[in-house]
Amino acid sequence: MPERRQITGFSNPTVKALRRLRDKKHRKREGKFLAEGLRLLTDARECGRLPETLVLSDRREDHALLSALEEAVAASGGEIIETSPDILSKITGKDNAQAVAGVFAEFDTSLGGLDREAVPIWLVAQALRDPGNLGTMLRTCDAVGAGGLILIDDCADPFSVEAVRASMGAVFTQQIAQASWEEFLPWLRGGSGQLVAASLRDAVPYRGAAYEAPCFILVGNESQGLPEIYETECDLRVTMPMRGRADSLNAAVAGAVLAYEVLAGLES
Repeated sequence: MPERRQITGFSNPTVKALRRLRDKKHRKREGKFLAEGLRLLTDARECGRLPETLVLSDRREDHALLSALEEAVAASGGEIIETSPDILSKITGKDNAQAVAGVFAEFDTSLGGLDREAVPIWLVAQALRDPGNLGTMLRTCDAVGAGGLILIDDCADPFSVEAVRASMGAVFTQQIAQASWEEFLPWLRGGSGQLVAASLRDAVPYRGAAYEAPCFILVGNESQGLPEIYETECDLRVTMPMRGRADSLNAAVAGAVLAYEVLAGLES
């Protein structure tokens, strides 16, 4: 059985350090983030990503996947901590915390790490502020076989506990890049790639539009949408019909609907 370190006190320095990972400034300074739950951590292991530190509840039930995770972390030289459910809840900031959490090193989020030709679809979010929407977009990327999510300008932190949780493990299966618009546009124009956005400006119906791979689907801020200057840089602007009283879709939902239409168009 792998060696475990026991922590029984809320004031333990390790508990305090792990709690601080819920704060963005501390995450960035340490270059680490938290993920909670056996499913998420199993997805990470299957994608070749192991936590540097594994925190286990001392009241957990035995599970083959948890044993496999613990053995993999031990074999990689990671630390395994055992503590109470109350302390685990204090670390994750969630009542009734799950039986396991992990501390991971943040990934490379530079544009230079992306291979645009590897897949036909990428999602791009501009000034997306809600971590739940960000996590949902990562799930959409995974569902449609996209390469990943490119975050433009001042977006929510993809490594926050909320975004990681909302991604349902997709934070480990998808590439994530972060850049300003001034960095993204020259990178995009430096190779192949069609930039597409939902818009009302000189737009064509989104069903059956002329999509081309690799297609970069651009989604704007939840409340303000895309700046006009960003829309004018798009190679294709499409409109999505609104049949009821609402004048727009949720940003993450709009991205998902458009992604599936793009996928259908590219596969036809």
